[in-house]
Amino acid sequence: MPYIDFNTRKKIRVWDGITGPVYHSGQITFGYFTIEAGTDLPAHSHPHEQWTHLIQGELEFTIGDETMVLQPGMAALIPSGVVHSGKALTECRAIDCFLPVREDFREMENL
Repeated sequence: MPYIDFNTRKKIRVWDGITGPVYHSGQITFGYFTIEAGTDLPAHSHPHEQWTHLIQGELEFTIGDETMVLQPGMAALIPSGVVHSGKALTECRAIDCFLPVREDFREMENL
């Protein structure tokens, strides 16, 4: 399937305040997420490499011990296994890509 309409895909709830549709290729998971203003993204890590590209809003993001406020057009690269966290300073829209596929997100789609 070379074209995906994220407007018609089921939205998953990653955490309270973070929702959106995802799609999985054979190797990556791609998500288009809305993060409600004031939402805390708790410190966590996972084996997946993650790219977060901010489309809208302001997102305070911490990777390891480095914190930055992301604005539209900025991206963050989170290496596999590195602790990261964040806080949505405003309502945000972000594109997240994960390598390898997030099987936990695939399971959320089936609920």
